[in-house]
Amino acid sequence: MTCLPGALSRTTRALAVGALALAGVTALPAATAHADATTSGDVIANLWEWNWDSVAAECTGVLGPNGYGAVQVAPPAESLKQSSYYWWDAYQPYSYNLDSRFGTASEFAAMVSACHTAGVKVYTDAVINHTAAQTGTGYDGTTITDKYDTPDWDPGDYHQSDDCSDSDLVIDDWSNLTEVQNCELLGLPDLETENDSVRSGIAGFLNKQLALGVDGFRVDAAKHIPTADLQAIEAKLTDTTSGADPYVFQEVYPGSTPAASDYYASGDVLDFTYASKLKSAFQGNVSDLESLSSSGILTPANSVSFVTNHDTERNGLHMSYKDGDAYKLANLFQLAYKWSTPTIYAGWEFTQSDQAPPNSAGFVTDTDCAHGWYCLDRDTAVTGMVKWHNAVGSEAVSHWSTKSSSVIGFSRGTAGYIAINNGSSAATYTFATGLADGTYTNVIDNGATTVTVSGGSATLTIPAKSAIAFYDGEFTPCTASCEDDGGSTPTVTATFGEYAATTSGQDVYVVGSIAALGGWDTSKAVKLSSSGYPIWSGAVDVPINTSFEFKFIKRDSAGNVTWESNANRTATTTTSALSVNSSWNVATASATDVTFDVTATTDWGTDVYVVGSVPSLGSWDTSAAIPLSSASYPTWSKLVIVPKSTAFTYKYIKKDASGNVTWESGTNRSYTTGSSSGYTAVDTWK
Repeated sequence: MTCLPGALSRTTRALAVGALALAGVTALPAATAHADATTSGDVIANLWEWNWDSVAAECTGVLGPNGYGAVQVAPPAESLKQSSYYWWDAYQPYSYNLDSRFGTASEFAAMVSACHTAGVKVYTDAVINHTAAQTGTGYDGTTITDKYDTPDWDPGDYHQSDDCSDSDLVIDDWSNLTEVQNCELLGLPDLETENDSVRSGIAGFLNKQLALGVDGFRVDAAKHIPTADLQAIEAKLTDTTSGADPYVFQEVYPGSTPAASDYYASGDVLDFTYASKLKSAFQGNVSDLESLSSSGILTPANSVSFVTNHDTERNGLHMSYKDGDAYKLANLFQLAYKWSTPTIYAGWEFTQSDQAPPNSAGFVTDTDCAHGWYCLDRDTAVTGMVKWHNAVGSEAVSHWSTKSSSVIGFSRGTAGYIAINNGSSAATYTFATGLADGTYTNVIDNGATTVTVSGGSATLTIPAKSAIAFYDGEFTPCTASCEDDGGSTPTVTATFGEYAATTSGQDVYVVGSIAALGGWDTSKAVKLSSSGYPIWSGAVDVPINTSFEFKFIKRDSAGNVTWESNANRTATTTTSALSVNSSWNVATASATDVTFDVTATTDWGTDVYVVGSVPSLGSWDTSAAIPLSSASYPTWSKLVIVPKSTAFTYKYIKKDASGNVTWESGTNRSYTTGSSSGYTAVDTWK
């Protein structure tokens, strides 16, 4: 179940007020206009089921600084607590108390305040169609023995079989509007939202959040509530603390009865069809996206787009993080395309669809983007495109170019351009960009590479499963020298991978003798991504047929730089992509790679690591152990850079969400590398 916050347009508000007046309902307050692309900072980060402390930290450190406009958070009400924990517990409300599995009411209020200080609005997931289907005890201690008798509602506040014309209260006929809106969804007691006292109770719950600073709501299971009832509830809502009307967007799962467009009067609607079209394109031909606007997706003035959500990434309807780079590309396209308000989803990794987020006794633990969580919102390419999205404003899609079934490009008027390569190898094409001549920063790699536009065109080499995007912000106007070499210098992609354990606040960069690597100026060094920590990686476009020297450095939050102690590393490019894998303080010529594969079963929230006697394996320090990937569970795997011609010992360990370590039994394992590369250790947990 997903809930969408949605705003009323001024026109639909006027129609709604008239209809409600005829029905004897108090007029709606002035509604918030749809947050379309004309508003800088409209991107919503959906931090699904992050706890309140982690949301606050993300608003402060990531969302605000990178131009996100709002954060969508989990349902804040107290919910069902079971002996086995599931993600969907949060969608079974026990009471409207704000002490939940995500934190206390005071932590919730502090999160809202922190996000506002960072310039980020807060939208909560509003579960208002129903209450819990199961009896028991909630996360704040509320005990329920009869699912129709809760702290907030009496048995008479719920629909019964005569209300939905079905004796078993189950939705059997999904084309029957009465059943869809008055029977029980998955056995969840269905509230009589046509009853004014129920409407007032729901509005009171939402107003309690508005008083704490909440800016809007995503309405879960909205298709199971008549739109007139939603309008009547919204009419009872107070203004936000900023004096605006709360923004509302609604989850209306696809189906003919009711249709998504039926809900435009009560707010914006999440566009499931949009997400389905993106899945089809990025798992097939991205060239199909040229006709996206005429392919049956919702109108942009009434919709909120997404690539996936917590339901659809699990049931296969839409993409998920398991689709890898194609999934990230779909999100980059969403940010680039002028349509509805975009959302970026950041949840956790899962092997079973019902799995709860990492937790302690059900209470969600702090988000750790290196262990168990997939923090797409902070990916360098994504944050770069959020800024790009904000910069291009309301400019229309133009200069569309289809180079192949896998390669497309388009501009947003004369404000920005993006080229996308969904293919398995790098692609070089010349694109008519419509932008002024000059040199631009590529926001996909955080400025590690630049793009030269000459005569309105740019010749781009787009890495496999990646993109190049630039916009009319800070750039250097073209001079005669731009024209002399045809507008661009031939480059090739160099991918740098470095094993480096760091302390809190440290990042790893690559710096070198050529301009693309900063010309030995550490202030211009290329920051690497820690998404595979302690492996840091990044791609840089460097000139072809060029020899250069480079090193890796560490830089802390105060700007202090630590250099590797080994001699300068060297590399030479040809016309083919270059890959460099190394380990901190280990010379490239002396390094090789070993892929560790171990078969090991784990409980949810527990991961597998390898640790050993050499620095590349943490020198037996479990805090510096190498996290293995569970992508092929129960096989856990990771490539690690180690010295050549070296004997070392190692073992596998397991760490749970609290950091508790379990060592495998038996003696230490041993391995000896040779002078070549491509080694593999295949093991079974013992």
